[in-house]
Amino acid sequence: MTNDQEQRLANHSIDAEAVDQSDNGEPKDRHSAAVSPDKPRKGTRGRSVAILVIAVVVIGLLVISGIVPRLKSRKALAAETNELAAPTVLVIQPKRGAPSQEILLPGNIQAFVDAPIYARTNGYLKRWYFDIGSHVKQGQLLAEIESPEVDQQLSQAQADLGTATENLHLSQITANRFSDLIKQDAVSQQDTDNATSDLAAKNTAVKSALANVDRLKQLVSFEKVYDGVVTARNTDIGQLIDSGAAGGQARSLFQMAAINRLRVFISVPQIYSQAATPGLTADLTFAEFPGRRFPGKLVRTSRSIDPTARTLNVEVDVDNSKGELLPGAYTEVHLKLKEGIPTMTIPVSALLFRQEGLRVAIAKSNNTAELVPVTLGRDFGDSAEITTGLTGQEQIISNPPDSIIDGERLNVQTEKQRTAVAAAQGGQK
Repeated sequence: MTNDQEQRLANHSIDAEAVDQSDNGEPKDRHSAAVSPDKPRKGTRGRSVAILVIAVVVIGLLVISGIVPRLKSRKALAAETNELAAPTVLVIQPKRGAPSQEILLPGNIQAFVDAPIYARTNGYLKRWYFDIGSHVKQGQLLAEIESPEVDQQLSQAQADLGTATENLHLSQITANRFSDLIKQDAVSQQDTDNATSDLAAKNTAVKSALANVDRLKQLVSFEKVYDGVVTARNTDIGQLIDSGAAGGQARSLFQMAAINRLRVFISVPQIYSQAATPGLTADLTFAEFPGRRFPGKLVRTSRSIDPTARTLNVEVDVDNSKGELLPGAYTEVHLKLKEGIPTMTIPVSALLFRQEGLRVAIAKSNNTAELVPVTLGRDFGDSAEITTGLTGQEQIISNPPDSIIDGERLNVQTEKQRTAVAAAQGGQK
């Protein structure tokens, strides 16, 4: 092969390579076939940044996927802890009571008249005529006192009464005689007037002496001044009696009580004070008389509220002509009011006795507690009457803890919810 042929074959090979490179999207210029050393470095750096971003995103997702559930778990745990810390309480609505036409109050029975009997002179008890439980009529003698000094004075007074009586008799004769003589003009009018005046004076002297005798007799005896019963006898025959006139300590000999009519004193709460007026009827009941009622009538009130108990003192009189009722007994008075007063009834367990007064705990709509002041009416044993403080729309906590305060969070349950929970727990068992 000649040199010219070899040169043509070489050029042809170079053109073929250029065509192949052009088909591959690379520059046709054979001078551009030489690759620049900067291009591989730029591609490597881009791939590194992309890998780093992907790694950061993956790590972030992993971190978030681990922290978020943990935060949710903490939040749920805190909510559960707060729920468990809140006391579970049962709420009910207060029952609206019928307008009170009758209130039941405790009463103390007292005798209509109750008085001690004292001696009016010193001496020794000679005899007594009535013991405890004896019924005494007015004017009957209770006892006699033997007093030598008074006896001497009584004898002297009786002698003076005799003298005065004789003088009166003489004056009566003289006055009659002068009255006859004046008709015959045998005596002067002056003498006749003197005789008449002397008769009047002697008559007065007799009355005075008689009164003195009666006074001394009463000093050594006792007469009952009203009908009643002897409830106590504090002396006996031969006992020394000191009337206290000489500075000694006087002691009652008898205690007397008039029980044909009795007084019953009751304390009416302030809420009913305006309705408790004289003339109201009342019935008395006793444990010893089951099924019986003794009628009475409200006769007077103290017209003043006791600042300590906030009650009105009221007197009810009841007839006891048969003597069945006894002074000092306890009774329940059913006082019938003219007008009704709306009230609420709640369980006794819902009452809170605090230093600031009686309170009732209610559950508000946001499940927090509120202590409401109330006024207590009648006590029915397992329930109580509330006269003021409640409207009937409240959710009353029937079993409040003693430590409950205003604003405390509560776990509120109704009776139906509690029954459902108990039934579910029973089914699981």
